[in-house]
Amino acid sequence: MLLVKNAGLALLLLSGSLVNARAETPLPDAIAAPGETIVLTAHAEGGQIYECKAGADGKLAFAFREPIATLLVDGKTVGRHYAGPNWEYSDGSAVVGKVAGNAPGAAPNDIPWLKLNVISQRGSGTLTGVTTVQRINTSGGKLEGSCDKAGSYRSVPYSADYVFLRKG
Repeated sequence: MLLVKNAGLALLLLSGSLVNARAETPLPDAIAAPGETIVLTAHAEGGQIYECKAGADGKLAFAFREPIATLLVDGKTVGRHYAGPNWEYSDGSAVVGKVAGNAPGAAPNDIPWLKLNVISQRGSGTLTGVTTVQRINTSGGKLEGSCDKAGSYRSVPYSADYVFLRKG
């Protein structure tokens, strides 16, 4: 019985070390934000919305239109993410970002990891003063290829973690 308890404890300690090792893995340079401080990390669950449109070559293909996601902290809804891209926190503070860098997701169907510079803010609260948003740990969300009917839409489920940072 003591052996089982010790093995369980060893496994628990080892798994904790693995989690910490993953959390401390450096981000790709393209999306890193050295010297910035984390204000908030929120998990997002939602969809990436695509529209069927004619490309430059005249062929129909799905083109990214907008994200629609719920922001969660400790399993509780704290805000939303939508076209712009906008992030709104439940206290009324919000930021809009512009892509400044990207890195591939872990799997072929994962949308890329992003670094976004905040280009505008509104309200006051948790997101006030945020200068950078990182999208990391993406899962799903990617849709590529042809489609049959211009103007049709598809929503592809995705999840990601959004890290809100402040300079200084």
